[in-house]
Amino acid sequence: MSFWENFWDIFWWFFTACVFFAYLFGLFAIIGDLFRDPGLSGLWKAVWVVFLAFLPFVTLLVYLAARGDGMAERSAERSRRHWEEAHASPRAAAGSPSGEITRAKALLDAGTISAEEFERIKGRTLA
Repeated sequence: MSFWENFWDIFWWFFTACVFFAYLFGLFAIIGDLFRDPGLSGLWKAVWVVFLAFLPFVTLLVYLAARGDGMAERSAERSRRHWEEAHASPRAAAGSPSGEITRAKALLDAGTISAEEFERIKGRTLA
């Protein structure tokens, strides 16, 4: 009888694989949170990593119980900061209308663009 013929062997294999991947996800999330936390000293970071190495499941649960709220706050703050940076970039790159017209005038004076292109840029910027 082969392994794949018994339903319960297959069930436990998939269950074990799911638990293992959940553990890895939690482990990497905790290690990432540890090293991104500026309020935690290097000694405490080392202590958490040592405990994660020797008592992995217990340490994972203790860390989530003890520092889970702070972990969620740091993650939300990081997400908010990334969102602001991503949405501020197009506005900063566009600049002010007067800056756009000044750059277009410099291009016109240098002969890079024609007078019609300058007027089109100016009209689009002021609209």
